[in-house]
Amino acid sequence: MANAAEKISVYNLADLKNTSDDAIPNYLNSLKFRQSHTLTDVRLALGYTAFGVAAACFLWDYKLGFESTKYYTAAAVTLYTLINGALTLWIMFREKGVVYEGTSPSGEKISISSSTKKNVPIYNLTITVTDKNSKSTVHKLSKPFSGWFDQTGQFVAVPFQELLANSVPLIGKRDPKRVNVSKELLDASPDVLDAILAANATGAEAASTPEVTEKKGGKRRKA
Repeated sequence: MANAAEKISVYNLADLKNTSDDAIPNYLNSLKFRQSHTLTDVRLALGYTAFGVAAACFLWDYKLGFESTKYYTAAAVTLYTLINGALTLWIMFREKGVVYEGTSPSGEKISISSSTKKNVPIYNLTITVTDKNSKSTVHKLSKPFSGWFDQTGQFVAVPFQELLANSVPLIGKRDPKRVNVSKELLDASPDVLDAILAANATGAEAASTPEVTEKKGGKRRKA
């Protein structure tokens, strides 16, 4: 797992993708999205189960010998193969590059998967938002990594967060200060405009401090 605070090689596509992937849960969780770890939990459960079967097989073979346990060993090998097959299918067809699944504070579900093509420094995102009525909206993004990595390989969070907030109304509503208002975005979700105006009003109120000046006057003496 790459660390966004560390500099990476701008020519290493895997590091660019991993660092960007890691930044997504950090950002959304900071906006009070509740992340679901179901995919990771299932993968770990299958992996540890397969390891447990292999360890048990080794242990009883070591303690009791092969001849007395060969039928158990055959069953264990079959079970191990099935579990590993299930794990492979789970990763290929269920996870499918998913880097984040979660729920917004207002109840909508969001799923984000990422991908890259060999030797092409383009970050591809597929973002699926499911509302409370189970209606899904899919947003697809393709942007070069140079948009949020500087020339030294340092990850720059703000442009990456702006990309997500401007592309997905659900995220933009939670972080209106990162949104550059566009007609397309407002047409997709008019509620985003209210959030932006409220955030701007709050910022303006905090920034404005009334200045009170007091004029001091005195009587002019007569010569």
